[in-house]
Formats: sequence, C-alpha cells, structure tokens
Amino acid sequence: MADIILHHYDRSPFSEKVRLIFGLKRISWRAVEIPAWMPKPELMPLTGGYRKTPVMQIGADIFCDTRIILRELDRRFPQPALHGGGELIAAWADSALFINAVGVAFGSLADSFPKELKEDREKFTGGRFSADRFKAAQPTLRAQYRAQLASIEETFADGRSYLIGSSPSAADFAVYHPIWFVRRNVRDADFLAGYPALAAWRERIAKFGHGTRTPLDAKEALAIAKTESPAAVSSKSSNDPSGCRIGQQVTVAANDYGRDPVAGELLAIDDAEIVIRRRDDFVGDLNVHFPRVGFDVAAGSQPS
Repeated sequence: MADIILHHYDRSPFSEKVRLIFGLKRISWRAVEIPAWMPKPELMPLTGGYRKTPVMQIGADIFCDTRIILRELDRRFPQPALHGGGELIAAWADSALFINAVGVAFGSLADSFPKELKEDREKFTGGRFSADRFKAAQPTLRAQYRAQLASIEETFADGRSYLIGSSPSAADFAVYHPIWFVRRNVRDADFLAGYPALAAWRERIAKFGHGTRTPLDAKEALAIAKTESPAAVSSKSSNDPSGCRIGQQVTVAANDYGRDPVAGELLAIDDAEIVIRRRDDFVGDLNVHFPRVGFDVAAGSQPS
C-alpha cells in the first residue's frame, strides 16, 4: 500500500485533528511541511488550486478536507471506527465552534500577526477572519466560547468517556482541535477552568499521540504522485441535484471560505464523496477527492 502523506503545518488545527487520528489508529505516515499562507507552490500541482490545510496524499490520489480524509482513513484502517455516529456534532464543531475559537485566538494574537498572514486570512475568507476585528470583539467572542465549552461539559454529566459514548468518534476529534488551538495560542486565560470533565476528556484525546511520523520533502511527494497512477474509481452517481454527470468537465469548490475552484472530469459523485480527474503538466494524472457536504459542483471548467 502506498504511503499516507499529510501536507500540513504544525500549528494547523485541522491538521491536529488528523494527526490525532493517526495516533488513534497507530498509522505510520509521511509529513510534508507546507507554508501557513500562500503561495504554496509545491501543493498546488497536487490540488489544482485547493489551498486549505491539511491535504492527504496517497500515491496519485489527493484528499481535500478532513471529512473525506477521515472517511478514507476509516476505509483503510477500519479499527477503531470513527464513523457510525457523531457526524452532526463534528459538523457543528468544525464550523461554529471552530470559527468562535479562531476569533478568540486570532484576536488575542492580532498585534503579533505577520502582515502577510493577516492579509492572507482576510482574502481567504472574504473578510470573515479579520484579526483586528476579532481583537475588538474579544469580550463577546470569549463569552460565547466559554458558553460553548459549558455545553460540552454537560455532555459528560452521565460519566461517559467520549462525546457519544465509551469509544472515540469523529465528534471527539472535531471538538478537540478548536480547544487545542485556543490553548496553544491564548496565554492570558484558562478557558477549561471550572470544567473538570472536559479537561479530563481533553487529556484522554491528547494521549493518542500522532502515530509514527517521518518527514518527507515536498519535491519527493510530487515525484511519488508523478510515478504512481490514480486508484480505480467506481463511477457512482446518485442523480446528484447539481445535475452534473459522470464524465463531464466540472469545477468543485468549498462553499464556506477558501472557495478556490478545482477543475477536472467528474469520475464519481454521491452523498458522501466527489471525485474528479485532473491532469497537471508536471505530475500527470491525479484523482482529487472531496466530501459532498461543504462542497459545490458546477458544470464547466477553468484552467487548472
């Protein structure tokens, strides 16, 4: 089996989500360190324009967004399983809780942010993630964040070890990474104070570690993609409401922020996954995988 390669950077919260799942499943993986902001010249040939972090690579198959990364890891490493419950909590955590956590962290660090990072995040999110605006709104953002943590604390009132029961699920890792992000970046407040069950749960998740990590140069990752062929894909289609058909040229883009479209031939689409085939002048043929939730598909193509 081809190596699992994660294109990430250490401070990325969504990367921490995946790294901990590597730990849970005891996965050996290769780590490619990518820039925290654009340009990302050695990532773009693989994704065709998708720029969010992390991206998982397996040979010439590229997985964009942690929702599809988690599904692929569950398929390849089924025990312990992550799915089968908790997806709705995970969706809330990856959006509402994460955005609130970003507001607290970015606002706290606004005065020390590199100019390039500020400009990148504002452009990336259409002005939604503004460190200076978050700084001005700290009292409100911190109050909302504490309120959300209080709701999570209540979940453990029955003595459960994890968010939906006795075993970790996708929900646990999605809730963990925004909490990890704030604790890593905010030094003037302990938001877990007064929430003992939540604090104990955080320690349980952290103990999974990151699996076995081996560094990999970005150019080596590109060479791997160039020498490998994309895996065969079943041309599944559930008569997607978008009207897009298998074999059609389409663009796929996130529908929240980071909406850079990726163009290619539609290979498969159903309620869980979108797969397109694209060709890069240097790397060659690639299959790029996206989750169906959170991504829009449209007929037509743009230069890749």
